[in-house]
Amino acid sequence: MSLRLYNTLTQQKEEFQPLDPPKVKMYVCGITPYDETHLGHARAYVTFDIVRRYLEESGYEVTYVQNITDIDDKIIKRSNELGISYQQLTTQYTESYFEVMDKLNVKKADRYPKATHTIPDMIKVVQQLIKLGFAYKVEGDVYFQVSKFKEYGKLSKRKKKDMLAGARVGVDERKRDPMDFALWKAAKEGEPSWESPWGPGRPGWHIECSTMSNKYLGETFDIHGGGHDLIFPHHENEIAQAEALTGKPFVKYWMHNGFVTVNKQKMSKSLGNFFTLKEIFEKYDPMVVRFFLLSTHYRSPINYSDQELANAKEAFGRISKFIQDIDFLLEKSTEEAPVTEVEDLEEELLAFKDKFKASMGDDFNTAGAIAAIFEMIRYCNKAIEEEAEVERETLTIMKDTVLELCGVLGLRIQGRGAGDEKVEKLIREREEARGQKDFAKADQVRDELTEMGIVIEDTPYGTRWVRQK
Repeated sequence: MSLRLYNTLTQQKEEFQPLDPPKVKMYVCGITPYDETHLGHARAYVTFDIVRRYLEESGYEVTYVQNITDIDDKIIKRSNELGISYQQLTTQYTESYFEVMDKLNVKKADRYPKATHTIPDMIKVVQQLIKLGFAYKVEGDVYFQVSKFKEYGKLSKRKKKDMLAGARVGVDERKRDPMDFALWKAAKEGEPSWESPWGPGRPGWHIECSTMSNKYLGETFDIHGGGHDLIFPHHENEIAQAEALTGKPFVKYWMHNGFVTVNKQKMSKSLGNFFTLKEIFEKYDPMVVRFFLLSTHYRSPINYSDQELANAKEAFGRISKFIQDIDFLLEKSTEEAPVTEVEDLEEELLAFKDKFKASMGDDFNTAGAIAAIFEMIRYCNKAIEEEAEVERETLTIMKDTVLELCGVLGLRIQGRGAGDEKVEKLIREREEARGQKDFAKADQVRDELTEMGIVIEDTPYGTRWVRQK
């Protein structure tokens, strides 16, 4: 099956051809755990969860590595502000990260290497870069000499004068060139540090990722992902370090997700306009948030607002309602479907599955994939409306096909099942009250169901209900 993805390195869509099929090696820049996980993080990790899921759905064996940057300037600053150790801080927010990712149904990576656990490897890499003439030491610091790596800028496509302009802000005069970046930072008073050949200190941010990816995925691997803001300087610097070290291509496909914006401004902690996932989950089900993130192509910006989340809730609710309606009809249906009708239905649904696959195969176009699911649901609803009695096999195929495609997108859809006994009991009470013309009692039960988030509808088959998120 064809799969094309947009490669930031070549700035075009390319046919996906892994280095060693069916194996796919994938690295995504992980969190710096100094605060609660926000919606901007969710955009990235849901994006690459989808990439990973669809590759696995397509028959690839994915090894997925996502690092944890558990030491850096922000962590040191925050731990000092709170008066706790950096280990306490990073443990707290790493656990919180996993908690909210589980709610978003983001699959666990195969490995979560921590920067602090890989420092001996980083020291060896820095030593080797010095030996190869790509790095130099100055009073306990070590810098990468950008001018020695001739292809610097090939990912970001930035001109040297533009890179220089940014590099000159707060420039360290000891550097040979303003664009040179730190591989190792000498320890400052009161900061965590590790012993090295250049004295106590800690690694630079960029060397952490290139070392960890190299350690767990090899010198060249298939996919490297992260947010659009990481293209420069982080990923540009990773390429320089890794390819200077090995002389081999670092990554075949570079993938970057777009920003989450609030009033058209990038959501970020520094701007103070970010919303933590825990805050959002107080108002919206995590599956509604996941649906919202998938409703826009991963490379495009996505604007956050209460209205956008409310729209996502309403749309996601239509999928949930379809599944719950099918469950209701399955409870009432006893008819067996003729084999020919089942085959005809499967053929009809196959066209929608093909649309879904075509969208996902076109650079993971989840918005198009969701549209295909809604087309399928409209077709199924129309088919049900046109029949006086819908057979069990027909209903089951409809339900299973929609759930299958939602599953590829990591969307958990709640049907009618365990834990619904109380709802069914109240509906029976209401039906009995209506039968006895006790309409006050019937209305009271309806109000109680509404309080529970249950919407009811009286149909020729009986009272149908759905759970509103």
